[in-house]
Amino acid sequence: MRIVFLILLNLIASIGLAQTEENTFDRDWKFRQVGTENWMNASVPGTVHTDLLANQKIPDPFLERNELLVQWIDTVDWEYQTRFVFKPKENVQKAYLVFEGLDTYGDVYLNDSLILVANNMFRSWKVECLSLLKKGNNSLTIKFSSAVTKGKAEARKLPYTLPGDEKVFTRKAGYHYGWDWGSRFVTCGIWQPVKLVLQTGILEVVDHHLVQTELTDQQAILQLNTSLTAKENTPVTIRVFDNVSNTLLGTSQYQVTGTSSLPTVVTIKNPKRWWCNGYGDPHLYSLRIEVENKTNADKIIAFKKIGLRTIELVQEPDSLGKSFYFKLNGKSIFIKGANYIPPDNFLPRVSTSAYQELVKKARNANMNMLRVWGGGVYAADAFYEACDEQGILVWQDFMFACVMYPGDEAFIENVRVEAEQQIKRLRHHASIALWCGNNEVSEAWHNWGWQKQYAYSKKDSASIWQDYLHLFEEVLPKEVNTQDPSRSYWPSSPQHGWGRKQSMLEGDSHYWGVWWGLQPFDVYNQKVGRFMSEYGFQGMPSSSLFKSITAEKEISLHSFAVLHHQKHPTGFQTIDHYLQQSHNKPQMFEDYRYVSQLVQAEGMKVAIEAHRRSQPYCMGTLYWQLNDCWPVTSWSSIDSYGISKAAHYSITKAFEPFLTSVTHEHGSYVIYAVSDHPAVVTLTVSLHTLQGDVRWTENTWVDFNTGGSKRIKVLDSMQMLKGLEASKIFLHTELQSLSGESLYENFHYLVPVKELPLEKPTLTWYVDKKNHTIHLTNGSTLAKNIFLDAGASVTFEENYFDLMPRQTKRVKFTSALSFKKLKQQLAIRSVYDTYTHP
Repeated sequence: MRIVFLILLNLIASIGLAQTEENTFDRDWKFRQVGTENWMNASVPGTVHTDLLANQKIPDPFLERNELLVQWIDTVDWEYQTRFVFKPKENVQKAYLVFEGLDTYGDVYLNDSLILVANNMFRSWKVECLSLLKKGNNSLTIKFSSAVTKGKAEARKLPYTLPGDEKVFTRKAGYHYGWDWGSRFVTCGIWQPVKLVLQTGILEVVDHHLVQTELTDQQAILQLNTSLTAKENTPVTIRVFDNVSNTLLGTSQYQVTGTSSLPTVVTIKNPKRWWCNGYGDPHLYSLRIEVENKTNADKIIAFKKIGLRTIELVQEPDSLGKSFYFKLNGKSIFIKGANYIPPDNFLPRVSTSAYQELVKKARNANMNMLRVWGGGVYAADAFYEACDEQGILVWQDFMFACVMYPGDEAFIENVRVEAEQQIKRLRHHASIALWCGNNEVSEAWHNWGWQKQYAYSKKDSASIWQDYLHLFEEVLPKEVNTQDPSRSYWPSSPQHGWGRKQSMLEGDSHYWGVWWGLQPFDVYNQKVGRFMSEYGFQGMPSSSLFKSITAEKEISLHSFAVLHHQKHPTGFQTIDHYLQQSHNKPQMFEDYRYVSQLVQAEGMKVAIEAHRRSQPYCMGTLYWQLNDCWPVTSWSSIDSYGISKAAHYSITKAFEPFLTSVTHEHGSYVIYAVSDHPAVVTLTVSLHTLQGDVRWTENTWVDFNTGGSKRIKVLDSMQMLKGLEASKIFLHTELQSLSGESLYENFHYLVPVKELPLEKPTLTWYVDKKNHTIHLTNGSTLAKNIFLDAGASVTFEENYFDLMPRQTKRVKFTSALSFKKLKQQLAIRSVYDTYTHP
């Protein structure tokens, strides 16, 4: 099945635009536990946990084992209040209180009158309130009920237990209840802005929605649909300008009474297309939309950015199953990226710059897609805007993950409105590539043994599954088709469980045989599906992070804080299982932490190389996971302090436009080369000893006439190893341009790292202040996984790399330290330094 999308980006549906005055209530809030008299200062936007922390009523929940000390917070109710002065004006037509996000069960009172009963963290709310406003002092009160108590009450209404317990009944971020990488903080509060909007004119613009109808090299034609309300027979002119050149792109005129949707044709000549990272410029157009009331010349002006492109999700039967890949502007794209989770348990404290920096790191790691995972939240506007600007496509889950959900009318309608609002908010972003119903709900129902675990009757089982089908295969796809028919909807990720043959033949795949199944990394070479949307391995976070979360002077794997900040039930045992297969087990904590990262990095390297080698059969790889929401040992490649693990450097390299990869197949070593684009390059394959002697070298021309993967060379193992010990040699592959520029190099070892007879490398270095570069020179033996560490304030462009004997490497860095301080703090280690030698 081939579905073509013609879409735009970044025209965010507004709750209401008019001739207005807008007041944001972000000051003078106070809060208290319901039933007490002790009012405290509060921050809005904020959460009850961060407000309690700011008032020194709780310890920092992220430190030590303090998570255990704050679990009482979600068992009680909380009340927030502010007071404000209202000065009536004669020309005020309407007044609205707008709540962009209440978490989650909130009864809202204006001057003691109940005006709203909120029950969904993911929805916004708009309440007309002019008749309730008083001249002078007014009060606004929000009483938040315990989401845990509410959820349990709903659970008791069913004759059976749904997997997921009380959280499944509450439209709230699933990760707040804890995950195998996340803490349990079931918080509440006013997590998005609250505004009082006064309409002072007779026009109210409800929404601007641009739909792209044509895109060629000569022109782009769009239809702007403006939804507005006029109080009387009003002459309206709509104009659309390029805000940079001030060129008029489209205009229309209407006589309006009541609520109308008014089309305006917009034409852009010689358009520049929006491209994802690695394929071209993510070009954005800045538009100015003017809606003018011709009676009095009043104007309502909106500024928007758009991107022009086409995208297709291609699913077509073939001889091996069914394809699953994306086409952007008619070009097949190999997707390289990661799964994104919320960057904090307490989201109001995540800044715009933090979202921008995280997306920038994804771009710098050669990614072109992020998947917004369904157990978190729909991300902030700043995240999607950054994806638009950086050329990062977004796979957007609806917020459902790993549990079953109720199917009563009230719940379904609540979800429908949530979906409608979020689709309208996000549909204009070019970064949005796909809407997905849920994460692992279908797989879980069919593979996780819930029917037996919960002893469902046939009737109950049928009822639960029918509720699933109604929500994810009727309600949500209908809403997508209504609000955003240009994009595809995918019911559940993955399509099949990883233990089933079909999971490798069609749809997207979550492969967890590595980690959960304790399968070796080599299995990644066989378990390759059409689109790998989840796989991963844990690595411990930075030394700086561990030092910041505990007061213990001697941190070890047995430290209470270290153990508490590992949420997988067998996490450290699993890391240790894999570590001892490939490395000598370090005895010191810091060495163990470092080597655990090397193991994670190697696993990700093996997986990504396997996926890229297998194109066009496999056309996408999204590892689990990009980031963390708190200090923890997890699958992330960037820890919660923003520090890249060894895996992030490994992934960055494996995602480069060019790639070489070596596999061991049927007694031979097979050399592959991969390119994202058409190119002619030279491949050099050489065999080296650990001391740098070159045993042989071969050069081959490689013509990537269309890009993709090529099987270049087969080396017979017996012939290659004749007279040599596998532990004392390694293969080195390098791609070069025809002018001699190095495009990619790779080291392939024939035995596990622990079997390499490594010698202590002699490394010398100096800092080039002018170019912010460290020049690192190796001595007479291989240096394995060189780790440059100068603390959290210094970031190196490359790290954890191998260095040939008698070679010099130049590593760029950014630093908040003085050069003198950097030189004092810089520590360099390699694998050799992590274990005792005979």
